[in-house]
Amino acid sequence: MGNEHGLHARPAARLVGLVNGFDAVVTLTDLDTGRGPVDAGSLSMVATLNAQQGHRLRVGASGAQAAEALAAIEKLAAENFGDEPAAKAAPAPGGSGLDVAIGPAVLAGDAVDLSGYVAGDNELGRLDDAVRVAADELRPLQDGEHGGIFAAHLALLTDRKVLEEVRTAISAGTSAPVAWKQAYDDLAATFEALDDAYQRERAQDVRAVRDRVLRTLTGTSDSTPDGATAADGAAVGGPVATGEGERPAVVGDGERPAEAGEGGRPDVPVILVVAELDAATAATLDATQVAGIAVRAAGTTGHGVIVARSRGIPLITGIGDVQVSAGTTVAFDARTGAFEIAPDEQVVRETIAERVGERRRALEEADRPAVTRDGRTIDVLVNVGVVQDAVDARGADGSGLVRTEVLFGDRRTPPTVDEQADTFRAIARALGGKPITIRTWDVGGDKPLPFLPQAAEANPFLGERGLRVFRHRPDLLRDQLEAVRRTAAETPVHVMFPMVTTADEVAWALEELGPRDNLEVGIMVEVPAAALRVATLAANLDFVSIGTNDLTQYTTAADRTNAAVAPLADGLDPAVLQLIDHVARNAGVRVAVCGDLASDPQAAVLLAALGVAELSAVGPQVPLVKAQLRQADLTQLDTAAALAARDAAQVRGLL
Repeated sequence: MGNEHGLHARPAARLVGLVNGFDAVVTLTDLDTGRGPVDAGSLSMVATLNAQQGHRLRVGASGAQAAEALAAIEKLAAENFGDEPAAKAAPAPGGSGLDVAIGPAVLAGDAVDLSGYVAGDNELGRLDDAVRVAADELRPLQDGEHGGIFAAHLALLTDRKVLEEVRTAISAGTSAPVAWKQAYDDLAATFEALDDAYQRERAQDVRAVRDRVLRTLTGTSDSTPDGATAADGAAVGGPVATGEGERPAVVGDGERPAEAGEGGRPDVPVILVVAELDAATAATLDATQVAGIAVRAAGTTGHGVIVARSRGIPLITGIGDVQVSAGTTVAFDARTGAFEIAPDEQVVRETIAERVGERRRALEEADRPAVTRDGRTIDVLVNVGVVQDAVDARGADGSGLVRTEVLFGDRRTPPTVDEQADTFRAIARALGGKPITIRTWDVGGDKPLPFLPQAAEANPFLGERGLRVFRHRPDLLRDQLEAVRRTAAETPVHVMFPMVTTADEVAWALEELGPRDNLEVGIMVEVPAAALRVATLAANLDFVSIGTNDLTQYTTAADRTNAAVAPLADGLDPAVLQLIDHVARNAGVRVAVCGDLASDPQAAVLLAALGVAELSAVGPQVPLVKAQLRQADLTQLDTAAALAARDAAQVRGLL
């Protein structure tokens, strides 16, 4: 089959709909994996068959209309199951770039509460009614912009295999909501266990269908933001309550009180309150309608947080279990860590006006070099995940981090040397020919590459990540290095290797690179071992770049994606700062920081005082970091006190 993402939910839904129109029993077998035969009339069975691009499928049919069904399926397959190649989405609009926001609260992602449900004598009838209501809600949505997504939702809703499981459980005495939830939880878990990253994400669609019916069964208001979807179909934010009926999950500048506009859409931006923030939601929220995001979980290095900040969306983490009612005006100031319910709006608006003026001045002076009051010049560069990041950057002295695994992360097949070189050139052009630092493929942990599947590992963060992966697949690395060399022949380019631990790894990477004409070469310092032996590792290099996100989680033994321990993963922890100080004192080459810590203007000043020469920040923060550095006298900063501080909170107090 030729579909880019294989037989995933949308094309599978088309196949299932076709099959169920015939008086025939149709089965599907993946000849390449040996999986099957499965019932081709059940979306759950077809989608979790996990048939990928290039796989050979065998279709079997029996019954009165078997021949007609096979002919129709053959025609559908010739049309790639109606699955058109997805156009690359335009970059989602950015936010205000402030660190303060106000607006009505929108509560997202809360689980449907089943505790108040009272089972009756007709649980099967209740289920049928709820499914019918949900189907009536979904059918009109099939005609909209994301029609294919909701057609798949409808097929999941009416999946005969899952419905049979639910009805069997209800007949055995289980209540309708519990039976429904269990069946769809199991189906979501099946999707999440698939080896394809794209297919795993479809578990979000299963949960969206699950919750739609559960809300009907329990009488909970249906406030799922049908119009606000993540790229390629994942529902954004989950259930969203606003206190005023259904609305899209939406942001903006937070400068007016909340009023509902036409169509239920708010005239003013809202504050999205979430338990945790995933990267897909952060990347696809309509930032013209969301004033800010308040995350209950602590931690500043999760990918969702990083993505939101890179888009300039105001955000605060660690607000905890504070009770927030939907529609209530809330405000936060991430700089001070304050989150308020029913705040003094005049005070908040004065703060916003002050920050807007601060940002305006920073933008006006963005192209000025960041020269501190004591005469040190610090290069402030931009992190790039898509070419548009470079286009939008204001005042950047180049790029200190080109994330190649993000640039090509939507690819099912490896990009060619020419494709990579063309993209690197486009980034360099957007930055006016200033130096760009290309990080080679950084895969593994929580960063999968669809065209490079990896075996399951008990602890992927401590397994094959970054450079380690390519000791086994040097062909992919060599192609990328060839693209880097071609680009370096035309414009200033630096290249760096991620997740390096030993001198042997550095030697191998340099051997793979070959001649270093026109190239500066460095490594990422992300693990404590690399930081402690940096003098040895950097002996034949031009620079090192500290990745504070991973360095923090490895130093504190706290997974940045685990909300339970995320508060420990704070880049300003004195132990992390001591490692940064050690690197700056002992590397013997130029030291940069490209982690999230470099995007914090106050932390940036501390990093510069510790001896860091380059800071690579998310685009919206570049002007603010430069402005803060210009106001700083690094000789007056008590770095010894910061290094000896009790914890990150005390460091913040010193700053």
